[in-house]
Amino acid sequence: MKKLAVISLLLASCASYSFNVVADMHSELLDIQHQWVTVNYELTDKAQQKGFEQLVTEITQFQQTYSDKAEGYIWLGIIKSSYAGAKGGLGALGLAKEAKSALEKALLLDATALDGSAYTSLGTLYSKVPGWPIGFGDDEKAAELLSTAIKINSKGIDPNYFYGQYLYDEKKYSDAKIYLEIANQAPPRAERPLADQYRHQEIDQLLVKVNKKLKKK
Repeated sequence: MKKLAVISLLLASCASYSFNVVADMHSELLDIQHQWVTVNYELTDKAQQKGFEQLVTEITQFQQTYSDKAEGYIWLGIIKSSYAGAKGGLGALGLAKEAKSALEKALLLDATALDGSAYTSLGTLYSKVPGWPIGFGDDEKAAELLSTAIKINSKGIDPNYFYGQYLYDEKKYSDAKIYLEIANQAPPRAERPLADQYRHQEIDQLLVKVNKKLKKK
């Protein structure tokens, strides 16, 4: 009986420790996500560059602390790809390649983590980065990855927005409108209201462009 009691106590302690680790990870990641919104949408020029540099440091530390979790690699990829987009030009290609590597690692660890966000982010990278011989861009690969993201999170705001953006770039305006409207109807993310607010602004801006293209047909 004593052995059983000891085993039960150990199991309870392990469960408590596991819960605390998950709670800590979630809280730390949410803080980084909130910082990303500010840097990505509200800062510009040198202030934005400095903000992204600080975020890269923070998310790298987070990823190293939770090295067996896909979430850290996903957000390492998101932040580096966002930084690359803000930086622009050939100087951003190195950041894009690092983002790609992080997102591929996330897929190996847990492809469905954060509702398949690694597929969304990686697909967007493939659609935005120049193709060979400059970069690794590939429209077919982008479509494959973004379609997979939709299958995992069919009503999510991000996969539908980015797939709609991809379809717009491919001049498939009617299809783009379908996914952008789904994105606009996505369930709100209770812990990330500001991110949703800015994403809806992007959706509305792209829908205006889509509707203009459709009127010309």
